[in-house]
Amino acid sequence: MSISAKELAQKLNISPATVSMVLNNKPGISEKTRTLVMDAAREYGYHFSKKAEAAFQKGRIQFVTYKKQGTIVADTPFWVTEGVEYGCKTAGYELLVTYFHEDSDIDTQIRMLAEKNCSGILLLGTELSEKDFRPFSRLNIPIVVLDTYFEELNCDCVLINNVQGAYTATSYLISRGFSEVGYLRSSYSIGNFEERADGYYKALRHHGISTGHPYAHRLAPSIDGAYQDMKKLLADAPSLAPAYFADNDLIAAGAMRALKEYGYRIPEDISIIGFDGSSICDVLEPPLTSMAVPRPRLGELGVERLISKICHSDSTVVKMEVAPWLREGKSVAK
Repeated sequence: MSISAKELAQKLNISPATVSMVLNNKPGISEKTRTLVMDAAREYGYHFSKKAEAAFQKGRIQFVTYKKQGTIVADTPFWVTEGVEYGCKTAGYELLVTYFHEDSDIDTQIRMLAEKNCSGILLLGTELSEKDFRPFSRLNIPIVVLDTYFEELNCDCVLINNVQGAYTATSYLISRGFSEVGYLRSSYSIGNFEERADGYYKALRHHGISTGHPYAHRLAPSIDGAYQDMKKLLADAPSLAPAYFADNDLIAAGAMRALKEYGYRIPEDISIIGFDGSSICDVLEPPLTSMAVPRPRLGELGVERLISKICHSDSTVVKMEVAPWLREGKSVAK
């Protein structure tokens, strides 16, 4: 006679919700608890659905979020988890979620990761540098990196086409008649922002506009940080461009708030376009025009590539880029 999930929870003296999350392959459960529940479920004759059983038998994918200062990645964004979880479920793999913190012992974290007996690792590398990645490269486990790229390292990467996105955004402002386009640039350097800078300056050069202008302003890549930095800038009464490309939507939102406090109208006085197409675009006044990114698909593609490496021992190094698209709001003057 099979045991129910509720009865299994009582035997293990843990919550039914935790047992349910394990049995349904949900992330957010420790490896120790997951193993305990699955082993007990088999011992007591829990009746698995075919899909759940296949997931447990097929293998585990470890999704690692690497956090440095947390300036960019405060938590694992839901859009990443959504895409990764969907990809794992579709392929029949169990998904485990782990956080790596720069201020902790990396070697210890790497050793613990190696002991988890996973089939492959999907590494969210938004804040990751080449130096940070090197300890992961020593693991004898297939790895795919999400949301960043390393020129000097041979690792599979799935990321946004940042250069194209920034180029498109800047060219869009130029097409609306702006001969001077400024840059609200992140004061925190990561690979994505450096590539967006390349795209921005490439667009200026292509359209015959000088890149040696005074309209590039360094702002923190968060709403409050960008707001504070923009207020300090405006207090000195600087020359401002009539239009700006911002490295991300949060910078754009913070700058817009500061500009409005100083009496500037958007888009009548200053037009702004962001990057990411995040949900904040729709709640801003006016709604923010932005380069939207299919981030759930980014996660799915990462899983697909990782499974190909797991199943076929594919040693080819692949770089895949997902193109963003322009999502028009009302922050750019006509």
